[in-house]
Amino acid sequence: MEGRPSFSIIIPTYRRPQQLGTCLESVAQLQYPRDRFEVLVVSDGTEMPPEDIVRAFRDKLAVTLLTQTHGGPAAARNTGAARARGTVLAFIDDDCAPSANWVEALAKRVAMFPDCAIGGHTVNALPDNLCSTASQMLVDYLYSYFNANNDGVFFASNNICVPADLFHSIGGFDPSFPTAAAEDREFCDRWVRRGYRLIYAPEAVVYHAHFLTLLTFWRQHFRYARGAVHLRQRQRVRSRGRAGIRPPSFYVNLLRYPFAHAPIGRAVRASLLLAVSQAATIAGFSWEKIVRHLTSGRQTSS
Repeated sequence: MEGRPSFSIIIPTYRRPQQLGTCLESVAQLQYPRDRFEVLVVSDGTEMPPEDIVRAFRDKLAVTLLTQTHGGPAAARNTGAARARGTVLAFIDDDCAPSANWVEALAKRVAMFPDCAIGGHTVNALPDNLCSTASQMLVDYLYSYFNANNDGVFFASNNICVPADLFHSIGGFDPSFPTAAAEDREFCDRWVRRGYRLIYAPEAVVYHAHFLTLLTFWRQHFRYARGAVHLRQRQRVRSRGRAGIRPPSFYVNLLRYPFAHAPIGRAVRASLLLAVSQAATIAGFSWEKIVRHLTSGRQTSS
């Protein structure tokens, strides 16, 4: 037991008290020695921090509530990391529920790859919600595309763990990303460029319960695209040139992806929603470009 790594589980939260309670209930069921992990809940500028919810779990967990002015999930994760005592930082979102062996599975991978970031497998917890299903299918497709080999390129921030010392050495998450939109992709890009590895651990399962309507599905992918513009700007600076553009086959295979993972009727609807996600991406990308151009023009004229 002494040889097991110590974990700090960091949960950023913003205006989702019910989801946070469900998340903490699952964390309280983790099959890992209680003296080898702590939980840091970071309230991201919520008007009423979830003190009552966190207090209800203090007899089950070593849990601390931190607060900050509203700065987005990237800044909230950094706030948690700054107070963490564990040698490994494990990040999960407030609308997620880890499986009972989540930390144990991560710990085994950490033992094999101590200087790597470990990304687990995220499962849609709302299978009857087609928008939520399609959104997770998109993430699954990106994982299969970017992480086809043993070395990964991208893991979502709702199921990833990182050695604490290396996290701090590269500067943590970029807080200039104000919303949950590409800040995890930027972190992974910077991690890999520093020469570190990303290792996929499909046995480390987290269940994601993010309810979506067609409108919120559109808004989510519109927001992701705006974050992607910010990401590409960072990548161009690092590469001293143009960031890579995906080939047409990437998008064709994306639309085909549901047919290998769902019955035909459901696959057709999911594929249509993935097409909608790409339309939202084009719209969000264009909007952010226009906003940046207008902002730059005003700054130049002043």
